[in-house]
Amino acid sequence: KLAGCTLFITGASRGIGKAIALKAAKDGANIVIAAKTAEPHPTLPGTIYTAAEEIEAAGGKALPCIVNVREEQQIINAVEKAVKTFGGIDILVNNASAISLTGTLETTTKKVNVMMDVNIRGTYLTSKACLPHLRKSKNPHILNLSPPMNLNPMWFKNHCAYTISKYGMSMCVLGMAEEFRGEVAVNALWPKTAVYTAAMDMLGGAGIEKQCRKTDILADAAYCILTKPKTFTGNFIIDEVLLREEGVKDFDVYAIAPGHPLIPDFFLDVEIDTTAMKQERYGAAQEKKKLSGSQQEGADGAKVKTESAAAKPSGPVAETFRVLQGAVTEEYVRSTQGVFQFELSGDGGGTWYIDLKTKGGSAGFGKPPVAADVVMSMSSADFVKMFTGKLKPTLAFMSGKLRINGNMALAIRLEKMLSQVNSKL
Repeated sequence: KLAGCTLFITGASRGIGKAIALKAAKDGANIVIAAKTAEPHPTLPGTIYTAAEEIEAAGGKALPCIVNVREEQQIINAVEKAVKTFGGIDILVNNASAISLTGTLETTTKKVNVMMDVNIRGTYLTSKACLPHLRKSKNPHILNLSPPMNLNPMWFKNHCAYTISKYGMSMCVLGMAEEFRGEVAVNALWPKTAVYTAAMDMLGGAGIEKQCRKTDILADAAYCILTKPKTFTGNFIIDEVLLREEGVKDFDVYAIAPGHPLIPDFFLDVEIDTTAMKQERYGAAQEKKKLSGSQQEGADGAKVKTESAAAKPSGPVAETFRVLQGAVTEEYVRSTQGVFQFELSGDGGGTWYIDLKTKGGSAGFGKPPVAADVVMSMSSADFVKMFTGKLKPTLAFMSGKLRINGNMALAIRLEKMLSQVNSKL
């Protein structure tokens, strides 16, 4: 269906962009690999040239172009080269993206600039440069790898800058689909669950791939969209939903580890119990009120209360940390290299820690022996659920039950340890 079509794909040297390119290449499509990796990266696999070799081997024609979408002239040069080489552009896939899952105070200006420049500005300028050529095509498409715009505040509160930048890509879909209706189809595609890429590897560390799907699922969904008529426009598509509509029944073929629980992706509420969230917010407000009442007793009273709690921590939280202390091994310390501090509200709450950095490691009540790399705040009840496998940490974070400050990659890595120790809890 895509034989002879020219696809301009940003960030196509690896991951999702390359998977979409290879799927189209099997039809005999021309692929413009617009990405910035010309020299091998020290940790990430693939360059525009190795991707070109794979595309040619799959049956397509490849044009590798060095493009950093932050540089408008590089975009314009690549578009001109594509038109000169292949005679036009039929499809644009805005896949290049930057991510930093950090709170407002933890996100450096440099990271803010990169996310806004790559995700919003890069998408807008690449679309602008390609549109005059797309309008001349028989069945032109723009496809942005961006989410449906869910304005639930929980998707903003933990990583405001990243959310704004991804929703900026989605707003390009909203506006351009209407602006170019009847001329160019403009749609967005987003995964229902986490997809395993080099970026996911860096965020989650070893073992995260078992909770992810292969990039093939997005390649197959993208192919479905890009082979539809240009009247199919202005849609925010979820990969699994579309493929089910297309008749796909076996989704195990897309899993890295079939049967293993999958991480739900950001911006999708479907699996979140909003009633529980409302109840928890009410409970947190009551806890806060109770806490502020006890603080009025004066500094001495508060001090006595803290010492008493430190002297005899008991209950499910204390039992959880007792088991954790016994489960800490040199292997966990060596592979994790992080210190986690927990601020828990409710019964058995207070400050607790897991030290997986200092030789031998440790876990217990109070502040950690060295500065924490990650501070996690949640209710005691949800903490116990999380450590006994009844609440997935990713879902807890996404639904607002878990707040994380500090090194997000380390926080995700802790999930691996949880999966190994929760059977003992």
